[in-house]
Amino acid sequence: MLAPDAFFTLYSGLDREGPGLPEDVLWALGVAGTPEAAAICDAGCGSGADTVTLAEARPGARITAIDITPSLAAEARARAARFGDRVRVREGNMADLPGKFDLVWCAGAAYFLGLEAALRGWRGALAPGGRIAFSEPVYPHPPTAAMLDFWQDVPGSVTDLDGIIARIAAAGYRSLGHRLLIGAPWAAYYAPLEARIAKLRAAQPSPELSLVLDSSAREIAAWQASPDDIAYALFVVEPA
Repeated sequence: MLAPDAFFTLYSGLDREGPGLPEDVLWALGVAGTPEAAAICDAGCGSGADTVTLAEARPGARITAIDITPSLAAEARARAARFGDRVRVREGNMADLPGKFDLVWCAGAAYFLGLEAALRGWRGALAPGGRIAFSEPVYPHPPTAAMLDFWQDVPGSVTDLDGIIARIAAAGYRSLGHRLLIGAPWAAYYAPLEARIAKLRAAQPSPELSLVLDSSAREIAAWQASPDDIAYALFVVEPA
């Protein structure tokens, strides 16, 4: 098992902790019809990359960002400080969202709770007409050996789009739209991470940190070998 402290050393100061681009957030806001003065929750906000995009895209919104990791919540809080009181960052469990929201945004983290459990649990956090946007690992085409190997450590089971849609329906929701995150959103995550790995390797890392660096480097190499096979599906859903 990889040491948590070493993991946080690797990710400290990075722009984001998973694949994504600002245009993905903007697409979801449009599909969800999120109003200008919305109440928005960034569930599992990490260091706050998407929190900032949400705040910039909806200047009249009030945003609550939440992450269970103290160091990441602290980074998100510092990044969002320029927005004043309308953006609040909390350290806490995204399974228990504080309030009623027009949009719950969750980038690449719902599967830690289990997608169906997350959607069912967040239903009570939605204001009337509220929507949820989330990204989930997906097989964009029949899985290859490389795809199966890449996702082997993901909690739960990775499926194709039809499998995700079935889980959405089982949780009592319907899809308003989806898009695949392939290529550029992953490069935006992995390029800075690869540079960070190189910097830490040059500083004679501890054995524990070296294990984390090696694991992340293998993940990046696996993506680089099959960039058209590795994907998230970004969905916008509403209660059925």
